[in-house]
Amino acid sequence: MPGTTSNDALPPIPAKRYFTIGEVSELCAVKPHVLRYWEQEFSQLSPVKRRGNRRYYQRQDVILIRQIRGLLYTQGFTIGGARQQLAGASARDDTTQRQQVVRQIRGELESLLSELKR
Repeated sequence: MPGTTSNDALPPIPAKRYFTIGEVSELCAVKPHVLRYWEQEFSQLSPVKRRGNRRYYQRQDVILIRQIRGLLYTQGFTIGGARQQLAGASARDDTTQRQQVVRQIRGELESLLSELKR
């Protein structure tokens, strides 16, 4: 049954640019109708749609689906709780990136200041 497989037991993600909904379904052990439902519930999940409204998922989409699957099936979160977890994780990532940029700019400004003092 798809819901009982842990993320560790999932197959590795092949080195491809795009995946069909069927491929993602097998890679993540989730049925296609569940993937379509999750697209409506999680704004971060938005596969590319091409001819005939066919969905093509990228590697980051597959990773996100595995995260969602883990939150819902393994950790027991509700859809709303999983949505909050993902939003919190992205906010933490943004904060970390901002801190790195600030450190870099500060270092550059300090080196400029030392140059000007000479």
